[in-house]
Amino acid sequence: MSYTIRRATPDDADALTIVYTDASVIAGTLQLPYSSPHLWRERLAAADAPVQLVACDGKVAVGNIGLHTNARTPRRKHAAELGMAVMSAHQRKGVGSQLLAAAIDLADNWYGITRLELSVFTDNEAGVALYTKFGFAIEGTLRKYALRNGAYVDTYTMARLKS
Repeated sequence: MSYTIRRATPDDADALTIVYTDASVIAGTLQLPYSSPHLWRERLAAADAPVQLVACDGKVAVGNIGLHTNARTPRRKHAAELGMAVMSAHQRKGVGSQLLAAAIDLADNWYGITRLELSVFTDNEAGVALYTKFGFAIEGTLRKYALRNGAYVDTYTMARLKS
């Protein structure tokens, strides 16, 4: 299935609230439960907001990827961090691949980013496989990195270097 990838707008706040209240998204990201449209409107409208892309099934956003640049840190301008979420009903249908490809294209060809970074929970085998498919490599394990459902869990830090 092919999804439409486009830049997120404040009008996507309601849909992104639904994406980020999906149980698998909460478990797989650093977002907190009980996301709100107000929070998303603020994030998307902020003048210094990261690039936010959405994957749409028809007109409804079902996934999101953020490209967080380091514009204010001169020695890290070459690097950016990615954060991504896809609703469980749309996982393993190519949404993540389409979002990741779009973000990599922006980073490589429009922002001049040569190092893309991300964190992924070590038990997220599908996520690790997706990122590896796109050239990301595990650079380290961050032990007890984040609290998830009452327990501290490990993450991998992964990066992709543009050759």
